[in-house]
Amino acid sequence: MMNILQEMPFLMGSPAGGAGASGPASIAPTLVTFGLVFAIFYFLIIRPQNKRQKETKQMLSALKKGDRVVTIGGIRGTVFSLKEDVVVLKVDDNTKIKFSRSAVSSVVDSKKAGESKGEIAEASTDEDSGKDDSGKN
Repeated sequence: MMNILQEMPFLMGSPAGGAGASGPASIAPTLVTFGLVFAIFYFLIIRPQNKRQKETKQMLSALKKGDRVVTIGGIRGTVFSLKEDVVVLKVDDNTKIKFSRSAVSSVVDSKKAGESKGEIAEASTDEDSGKDDSGKN
C-alpha cells in the first residue's frame, strides 16, 4: 500500500518538512494519464456509439412503404404505412401492427425496385470476382 502512495505523491499529504516544490511537476503525468484515458474512451466507446446512432437515425428517416423490416422485438413485417412517429407493419395477410418508428431495428429488404437493383449489383460482383454459379473460381 505504501508503494502505491509513493508512486502517486498527489494522494499523500505534504511532507513534514514543508517542501512542496514538486507539486506542479508531479501533476503533469497525472493530467497526461487522464488525457490518454479520455482519448481511449472517446475512440473505443463514444465515437462508435455516435456513429451507430447517426446510421440508425438515417435508416429510420429513409423508411418507405414496402420495406421489409425487423423490430427490436424480433417481429418481421412489411411497412404498410408511415406517419411521423408511427410505423404500421403488415405481418400477415390480415394482421397489421402499429409500432413506434424507433422500434424498427433494421431494414431487411428495401422496396421491390431496390431488390432488383441489388440482384443486378450482386450478379455483377460475382462476375467481377471470377466466380461462377457453383462458387468455384
